Amino acid sequence: MPPLDAVLNAFITLLVTVDPAGLAPLFLALTAGMNRAERTQVAMRASAIGFCVLIVFALAGSVILDVLGITLPAFRVAGGLLLFFIAFEMIFERRQERHERSAERAITHDMIRNIAAFPLAIPLIAGPGAISAAVLLSGSFAGVSGQSTLVAIIAVVIAITYIVFALADHIDNFLGETGRSILTRLLGVLLAALAVQFVSDGVKALFAAG
Repeated sequence: MPPLDAVLNAFITLLVTVDPAGLAPLFLALTAGMNRAERTQVAMRASAIGFCVLIVFALAGSVILDVLGITLPAFRVAGGLLLFFIAFEMIFERRQERHERSAERAITHDMIRNIAAFPLAIPLIAGPGAISAAVLLSGSFAGVSGQSTLVAIIAVVIAITYIVFALADHIDNFLGETGRSILTRLLGVLLAALAVQFVSDGVKALFAAG
């Protein structure tokens, strides 16, 4: 069983990168005109697809890196930089604008038949940041016990995302514009600190191996 602090760090990292609260307004926009039952079905399917994508990268991330000839420390540095960029966008509210453009483009050009798969599951739930985080964390959760713990963490994060989607209209009204802005910035600062830690650990491992 991985230590509690590692489990907590993994949970926070995945929760912040998926950012359920930040996706709630986009979920409402993408499901405009749907009733509650239809929104619930979309939320359930999007969550299931996002869960499967993250599980694949969490369990097979190391194998994928080995095939490509990439070491885990190198990917940890690259992934940490990516997470820091996402944190920067969150702090200065640029990530929300990019997500909104993605959602708008998908609807305007009629590129999708099922919004649960795109853009909700990919790339909004299981985006580059969340996938990178899943691969990075897989290196810290070795063995059957560790992998089972990581799967459970991902399941909890996705369950929270589903709950947020199911209650998106209530949450959006409760937070308001100011509340969403404050929450996004706080999560961004937290993610930035975790990203720096990823880069630091990766650089130390690269120097140790070299």
